[in-house]
Amino acid sequence: MYEHPKLRAFTNILDALFKEVDDFLEEEWGDVYSLHPNRPVRGATENPEMDGLFEVAADFSAGIGSRQGRGYIVSFRAATLEKIPPEQFEFLMQEAARLVGAKLPQYFPGRELSVVRDGPRFKIVGDFSLGEA
Repeated sequence: MYEHPKLRAFTNILDALFKEVDDFLEEEWGDVYSLHPNRPVRGATENPEMDGLFEVAADFSAGIGSRQGRGYIVSFRAATLEKIPPEQFEFLMQEAARLVGAKLPQYFPGRELSVVRDGPRFKIVGDFSLGEA
């Protein structure tokens, strides 16, 4: 399957940004809840989405039915069997979104990208243009 080289580059940069955010969250709050018994410990895999307490990832949405339109949803999950109070989960999700928003200019200089609330989640919206191959 063909993938536009600039889309691949954009995705790689986005992955690096999310790895940095995941690392920060793991450092700050990775020991607040016990890890799910089937989840590898932090650093056990090449992909931080697959280990440790938190999974912070970008999932593209075409924006159908969204007031914010298309963009990358800031997907946040905690891998634990413990009950996380809704206000604590909201705080962690907001912190992930805040960090992503703060790092966008560093990872994507010159692009107009921002993090906005889209219903119960956060989404990266803005200039996703790729130009020509």
